[in-house]
Amino acid sequence: MTAVSMVKPLKKSIARSSRWTWAIAVMAGALVLAAVGLRAEPGAVSEGADTALIVSVDVSQSVDAERYQLQIEGIALALEDPSVVAAITSGPKGAILFALVTWADQANVSLDWHLIRSREDAAAVAKLVRSLPQKGGEFTCIARMLHSVSERIIPSISMPVERIVVDVSGDGIDNCSDINAVHTERDAVLAKGATINGLPILVAGENDIVGSGAYRAPGFGLRELSVAPDHDVTTLDQWFQDHVVGGPETFLLVAHGYADFARALRQKFVTEISFLKAPTGVASDVRESALVHR
Repeated sequence: MTAVSMVKPLKKSIARSSRWTWAIAVMAGALVLAAVGLRAEPGAVSEGADTALIVSVDVSQSVDAERYQLQIEGIALALEDPSVVAAITSGPKGAILFALVTWADQANVSLDWHLIRSREDAAAVAKLVRSLPQKGGEFTCIARMLHSVSERIIPSISMPVERIVVDVSGDGIDNCSDINAVHTERDAVLAKGATINGLPILVAGENDIVGSGAYRAPGFGLRELSVAPDHDVTTLDQWFQDHVVGGPETFLLVAHGYADFARALRQKFVTEISFLKAPTGVASDVRESALVHR
């Protein structure tokens, strides 16, 4: 057989081999795409989330082990609550991003971003929340916490979200910085497109009145605060209203003691996640008020 006569069968063989190789590659690709399609669910990472929710809780000196557990359990119970799960899964994308910050002298990211798009996801995150050890501090440094939220936590959102909500709870006013610093850091968070909502924890006989003339501010010790324009005598919820909350559809919801934290947070989560508008109006008696608008 001549060299020329051998070339034609060889070409045919190569062509057949190439077609088989291409066919195998196509089938393999189809199998990969099918597998990805089977794993894809509504609210998948590539589709984004409705809300990025940053829950920021006070762990300063006034928060003992019992109060810490009431807060942690309250967060876990809120995540497991059917009404909260329904709010999460009924959104346009059927998912939220959730992060937990604990703060006192400094802010710590106790639980980084987790995507919640089902009851099982919510239960898994609740389990993680319950496992978090207490890391406390002495002071109530709200400005520092807001700075961390603005500079570290919001920039770490890794997918498209419809809105960002920072949920700040605590039982005292900032006793680390002057009020101008609090405003600066609050405005920096708002400039990132976030809304800051407040959950002041009112403890009867302890923080009924805050500011100058108050002989005890949580985390500050038993001494009188200096008299200054930023420390006028006021109620804690009003202080949050004036200096902490802000942004579109912002609101306050009061917890009447740490035992009431779970109830208040559950109600707050449903409102925040489902894009509901909180009722307008301010009750004259703070003990009877639930929602306070800015």
